Amino acid sequence: MAKTTSSSSSSTSKDNSMSGKTLSGIGNLIRLLPTGTVFVFQFLNPVLTNNGHCSTVNKYLTSFLIGLCGLSCGFSCFTDSYKGSDGKLHYGIATLKGLWPSSDSGSVDLSSYKLRVGDFVHAFFCMIVFAVVSLLDANTVQCFYPSFESTQKVLLMVLPPVIGAVSGVIFMVFPNKRHGIGYPPSSSDSSDNES
Repeated sequence: MAKTTSSSSSSTSKDNSMSGKTLSGIGNLIRLLPTGTVFVFQFLNPVLTNNGHCSTVNKYLTSFLIGLCGLSCGFSCFTDSYKGSDGKLHYGIATLKGLWPSSDSGSVDLSSYKLRVGDFVHAFFCMIVFAVVSLLDANTVQCFYPSFESTQKVLLMVLPPVIGAVSGVIFMVFPNKRHGIGYPPSSSDSSDNES
């Protein structure tokens, strides 16, 4: 009898360990995304999917939400922040000539914030990471592909670490110095940005 109890507790601890690793993998992926976009998705997805019990209208609305949030993740990779001459934090959009700021940029040189190849790579991978996070959400799975729910556990254990590892390598090759909309601001000066 004691043997059964120990094997049962060993099985339970393995399950807890696997779910902890899965949540840790998803948590590491979410760090690559703008927090506001993830919050909006997590807040609206249960409402729009009717907690996974979708009608056709719910499917369209959820698809629109996923698409809009995915585009927001991509767009935020092309934004950056800088301290203006007034000492306040300002945001702008990266262009080929530098940062396209608000009208109150003052005397700050924004040409060091030029658009780079790494920005496009980051945007692509942010959108991929968001797609993984949003399409493996329990409400999304129940709404769009309910027969897939049994396979979801395996994908939740395998896909986030794989995507996280690939994204981690790509982000090491193309380091991101931008602190755009939805990301925490940099505590350093704008002069720390690479050209």
